[in-house]
Amino acid sequence: MNEPDRLRVGLVSISDRASSGTYEDKGIPALRDWLSRALTNPIDWETRLIPDERALIAATLTELVDQAGCHLVLTTGGTGPAPRDVTPEATMDVADRLMPGFGEQMRAISLRFVPTAILSRQVAVIRGRSLIINLPGQPKSIAETLEGLPRAEPPAPGIFAAVPYCIDLIGGPYIETDPEVIVAFRPKSAQRPPRA
Repeated sequence: MNEPDRLRVGLVSISDRASSGTYEDKGIPALRDWLSRALTNPIDWETRLIPDERALIAATLTELVDQAGCHLVLTTGGTGPAPRDVTPEATMDVADRLMPGFGEQMRAISLRFVPTAILSRQVAVIRGRSLIINLPGQPKSIAETLEGLPRAEPPAPGIFAAVPYCIDLIGGPYIETDPEVIVAFRPKSAQRPPRA
């Protein structure tokens, strides 16, 4: 009972050029770095680097949830308005339910920096007992949307504050965070006592 729950996380970087070796992928390292700092659970990683192909993205997300058993899947890349940006459509193809608040908050955070944030089309969905979230493609934007802007005026909460409780509600493991990075919000009735 004193051991933290084990978490299986899927990280998917979606880029024609990075997947073909034209340039180095920065999405998966940025995601893994942030999550390694933010989470105190033991984590099993499943990583995929794939091109911007709608059917392949959908198949990869399905495999990560249905076969690999990921509780959380984070994608990066392919969420703009360009013709090859099809990550949101592929994500919705595999969805049981949409979770629109995540995309709304990511855009609200990014709009603090650039007016073109309104062009981003990130979505979040539930498939089975897994939460899938599309994140921006730039490492700096990934960290900002996950962590929020706690020192800004007014502060902007990061989306990851709501992830642990969402995963509780869909039947996943109890995710614990390092409050120096992000404070997981749960109602008092859903909080476990601190581990000894």
